Amino acid sequence: MNFLAHTHLSPDNDDIIFGNFIADSVKGKTYLKYRKDIVTGILLHRSIDVYTDRHSIVKNSKSIVRKHFGKYSGIVVDIYYDHFLARNWSLYHDDELSAFSTKVYLILAKRLILLPTRVRRMLPFLIAQNWLSGYANMTDLQRVFNGMDRRTNYVSGMDKAIGVLEDNYELLYADFRDFYKELESYSKEIVLDLNN
Repeated sequence: MNFLAHTHLSPDNDDIIFGNFIADSVKGKTYLKYRKDIVTGILLHRSIDVYTDRHSIVKNSKSIVRKHFGKYSGIVVDIYYDHFLARNWSLYHDDELSAFSTKVYLILAKRLILLPTRVRRMLPFLIAQNWLSGYANMTDLQRVFNGMDRRTNYVSGMDKAIGVLEDNYELLYADFRDFYKELESYSKEIVLDLNN
């Protein structure tokens, strides 16, 4: 799962959303310096990642694209799944995607001093290019994949990810649809466990 799914899977609590968003930049036990609900968000993120990586449906999606992306298949599938979520947002959330995205950007901006350095550097681009809403359209998605390919020194092949998505759209979307229902239920259980 990528940024959009992680924030969507958080309960309606600004600190949990914040923690879930920044979790990849919080290493080891450094999460302990944050207040309780931010810690809940970080631990929720980590649980989602483990669950996702081990799930048979996600493994199937990775197998569909592995010949194109090799060890980067998981990253590509994460972004594809965010695309499916954004494209079909009204099935998963009552608010418009643009309103939800704006809410997340405000949550991050209001906690600027708490942002890990990597996220603080990324935030202006995230907001200016409206990454969360942008997952829904192919033009912005191509920009995301181009950036990811650049970060891997052009060895990942992610600049070709849109073509692979279009060639396998229905198969991958079916995987996402089945998996995301299970992931939503799992995430709710994890939040309950973390709050007990």
